Amino acid sequence: MEIYIRVKALGKRKDLLAPVPYTIPDEVSSLRQLLTVLATQEAERYNRKETDAQLMPFLTAQEIDAQARTGKVGFGRIFSDKKVDVRQAVDNALQCWTDGLVRVFMNDDELTEPDAPLVIPDGAVFTLIRLTFLAGRMW
Repeated sequence: MEIYIRVKALGKRKDLLAPVPYTIPDEVSSLRQLLTVLATQEAERYNRKETDAQLMPFLTAQEIDAQARTGKVGFGRIFSDKKVDVRQAVDNALQCWTDGLVRVFMNDDELTEPDAPLVIPDGAVFTLIRLTFLAGRMW
């Protein structure tokens, strides 16, 4: 099934990023399972990237346009050959949600119960809002 994910960090002046399509298994039926699948996919995607070996990196006009639609244009460089531990990434994602650092919305409804049954329609838009704390900074 295809869903869309938007990410927003409070305190940032940018608007929400464009929804990014994700394919998840049809068996996902709770928030906990959804966060597990998303964290696993992102960790595996990161681990598939190669370290930066290109002498003169460049982007084509099509790559720039495609990246601009998602809100960030970059080379996707990875300078370390260190791989992400998938289990640790999943545990971290679940802990962030449990601690209230991330809020999750499906369409316009906030998801508050990690194991409550969840019916995900094809094409649903999930918004993940990363909450940040204010630092005591003088202006």
